[in-house]
Amino acid sequence: MASDSNSFVQPAIPRFDGHYDHWSMLMENFLRSKEYWDIVENGVTEPVAEETLTEAQNKALADRKLKDFKAKNYLFQAIDRSILETILQKDTSKHIWDSMKKKYSGTARVKRAQLQALTRDFETLQMKSGESVTEFFGRTMGIANKMRFHGAVMEDVKVVEKILRSMTSKWNYVVCSIEESKDVEHMSIDELQSSLLVHEQKLNRENNEEQTALKASTEFSGMRGRGRGRSGRGRGRGGRGNRDSTHISKRDDNSQEKEKGKYDKSKIKCYRCRYFGHYKNECYTKLPKETGEKSNFSEKKNEEETLLMAFHALQEPDQETWYMDTGCSNHMSGCKSSLLNLNEDFRYVVSFGDKSTVNVMGKGDIQIRTRNGSIEIISNVFYIPDLKTNLLSAGQLQDKCYKITIFKGECEVYGPKRGSIAIIKMTSNRLFPLKIKTVPACLFVKEDGLSWRWHHRYGHLNFNGLKTLHQKQMVIGLPLITPP
Repeated sequence: MASDSNSFVQPAIPRFDGHYDHWSMLMENFLRSKEYWDIVENGVTEPVAEETLTEAQNKALADRKLKDFKAKNYLFQAIDRSILETILQKDTSKHIWDSMKKKYSGTARVKRAQLQALTRDFETLQMKSGESVTEFFGRTMGIANKMRFHGAVMEDVKVVEKILRSMTSKWNYVVCSIEESKDVEHMSIDELQSSLLVHEQKLNRENNEEQTALKASTEFSGMRGRGRGRSGRGRGRGGRGNRDSTHISKRDDNSQEKEKGKYDKSKIKCYRCRYFGHYKNECYTKLPKETGEKSNFSEKKNEEETLLMAFHALQEPDQETWYMDTGCSNHMSGCKSSLLNLNEDFRYVVSFGDKSTVNVMGKGDIQIRTRNGSIEIISNVFYIPDLKTNLLSAGQLQDKCYKITIFKGECEVYGPKRGSIAIIKMTSNRLFPLKIKTVPACLFVKEDGLSWRWHHRYGHLNFNGLKTLHQKQMVIGLPLITPP
């Protein structure tokens, strides 16, 4: 018996941590287990001074005072010194308990205000995305218990209905099945929680199976790109390269590194572009007149850029539309009539991002009329007959001391002397098309000589006709015309 009594663990005294509702519940239960709650709740009634007590009454009074001292001892151990110093009356355990209740629970008016705040939190409570059933029930029951402590009547049916209508959208079919198959008015909170936990386990198991299947499918598609199968994804024998066959797993990365170290691609010739250094399924070179098979990479390009290229291919080149391009190294145009001082002896080769090339057939200048009405000359413009779109190089403008700002969908160009010369608004596909009016070149031709003068006077009549008019003397004063 002595060993049993020594091994018995005394219950710990609940320490006050600032949460009065929770602490008062634990402390009340602790004092009831010690049979001291009656003393704390009702206190010790002192006899009147003139009243004479019997021996039994004196003994009962002494017992109640002893219990009060023990209850006070428990309260002293549960409350910190800084809080005890704020309590003026500490004569009995009832005084201490009532003082704590008044400090942290408040009066009736404070309770009503707290109850209103809790009611608002309860009505606006919603299940968060990714939150588990246990976490949501914990938040809901925490608010419901606080409302009960402040005097609100919280029946189980009210809490059950609130939980059912506050679930996320993925629980809609579960909520409908519970409402159809069970009587919600007589359902307990624990029964609802157990039912939802079962459904949550099924949902988690289905998600894990989908993720496992997706991972296996991705790994399988990544391994298919390394064989010599019929689909042609072998060493230069296939028709289509699979860029989307990304090696996700670490095992695939290691095998790819081993394969790279095993085979020297510098001596391998591609069957598609005839260049060395890669296989056909790795080739993304754009051929000049490629009408047959295309790689998956070209099919996965940006849709906006593809549509833009198709749109311009169906129309004639617009010599008044220029696109501001930050990736273009030089001004380029396909309209020969817009260029001044064209040097057709100039030759150059321009390569694009897809490794395709075009030939530059000359270089000249263009004159544009700015928004202020002044004339600006843009020099060193490449003439590329195959180019369907006019391009303005932002880098070349910067070299000529032009300032370019892009802000809130507008690109503004400032000249070195005339200030703002153009404002370009961004289109829906994030391009900056600039409509500029080129100034046509005015040509003056001066011809000397009598023969040319009479040629122009007669509306460009040919020289043989003028000679016939002179021989037959059909025109007075017409000299002898000598063809140049």
